[in-house]
Amino acid sequence: MSRSVSRRKFIQKAGAAAAAGLASRPVFAGGEKILIVGVSCSPRQGKTTATAVKAALDSAKGLNSKIETELFDLGGMNISGLFPAGGGTTPKDDFEKILPTLRSPSLGGIIIGSPVYFRIMSSLCSAFIERLSALRSPQLILVNKPVGVLSVGAYRNGGQELVIQQIQTAMLCHEAMIVGGKPGAFQGATLWNAYKDDITKDEFGMESAKKLGIRIAEAALKLSN
Repeated sequence: MSRSVSRRKFIQKAGAAAAAGLASRPVFAGGEKILIVGVSCSPRQGKTTATAVKAALDSAKGLNSKIETELFDLGGMNISGLFPAGGGTTPKDDFEKILPTLRSPSLGGIIIGSPVYFRIMSSLCSAFIERLSALRSPQLILVNKPVGVLSVGAYRNGGQELVIQQIQTAMLCHEAMIVGGKPGAFQGATLWNAYKDDITKDEFGMESAKKLGIRIAEAALKLSN
């Protein structure tokens, strides 16, 4: 009898906790809010990488009314890399403007974009990724969060996929869910800046960015059920 009572109490408590958790989750437009964040890691504010990330976000938002998006253009921001353990305090810089959004309970996915510099990601992108260590303690916030990557290069085959792979490898340290695109963008979106900073003229690249946004939205929606 005591075992039955204990089991009943456990179920009641578990149900109450679950109900409380659901009640505290952000809701809008008659459903659960899903936030997809885009981060442009180019030091050139408002240029090709930011435009490509925005295109991906717009496609994600257009997939379902539950999805909201937010773009962080790091161009012009001051973001330092991670200080080694015991090497000093965490720097106070513009990363603090981004961190609260990344910690939002409604975060459903991230799209990271970087230009190609000498076939590697930008130093700004590297600093941003290093500072994401703040999302690993006291708990891993990005576990199973869909993460997609896009890259912009000066040539059609200018190292875009190498940069995508570098960023994806780093995000595996967060146990994130790496998401590619669709046919033509299986690994991620690759764009070619061949039109004097008007990246919209790269039709293939822009289409790959849109496909990436759709895949991130699809994954976020599925994981939210």
